[in-house]
Amino acid sequence: MQLLAFVDPVAIQIGPLSIRWYGIIIVSAIALSIWLGGRFARDRGLDPAFVDSFAIVLVPAGILGARLYEVFVLQWPYYSQHPDKILQIWEGGLAIHGAVLGGAIAAAIYLPMRKQPFWRWADVVGLVLPLAQAIGRWGNFFNQEAYGDPAPDWLVRLMPGWLREGMTISGTVMHPTFLYESVWNLLTFGILLVCHRRRMKTGVVFSLYLVLYNAGRFLIESIRQDSSFIFSRIRVAQLVAAVLAILGLVLLAWFLRRPAESGDSAGV
Repeated sequence: MQLLAFVDPVAIQIGPLSIRWYGIIIVSAIALSIWLGGRFARDRGLDPAFVDSFAIVLVPAGILGARLYEVFVLQWPYYSQHPDKILQIWEGGLAIHGAVLGGAIAAAIYLPMRKQPFWRWADVVGLVLPLAQAIGRWGNFFNQEAYGDPAPDWLVRLMPGWLREGMTISGTVMHPTFLYESVWNLLTFGILLVCHRRRMKTGVVFSLYLVLYNAGRFLIESIRQDSSFIFSRIRVAQLVAAVLAILGLVLLAWFLRRPAESGDSAGV
């Protein structure tokens, strides 16, 4: 067994078997989300034992949605020429907007079948998602993907050596947009956690997730090098982020006007 360099995409090499940092980080983020989901579900008056069953449906649906969105919406010109790469998710290429869509569709089908309240579970998912995303973005660092435009000299001088090395692409140091989004997601998680602890009305946490995450994504996307475009000028991820942020605002206004539900007062 050989433990490889910190910025190498392969974390551990055991003979022909390569264990990549991307996979380790994504699995760790999912495992933490499931564990925290049980705690937060209890706070919302939900059955924490249901989290495992829900995760068995939600996680594969989210991964499938993330990959399908990446392949067929964002990067089809590339994958149409390299169909052998479509299943190689360990090399990266999981789009969060596709994960949210895939998970939402699965939840809309599964939760009514199990007679579970959709929006209260949506709040739990919306709370753990930004933390999972904050962790998952570090997979982009190890794969040297999802980086930004060339970084200005003053920023390069401020970067620690490991970050500067990891963001050096073809001899140029790029904006660590993975780091910007990771920090933004941590801040989003902190805000949502405060709302959760204050027992905000059902639906508010998920609505705020849509608003906060997508507002940050809209800004960060403007300097990413790997953006996909429609009509030559409009970045797909920015367009989707704007639509979802507006949807979040509409949902937020709607939930704030609704009467409080019995589960809203569930204690910690």
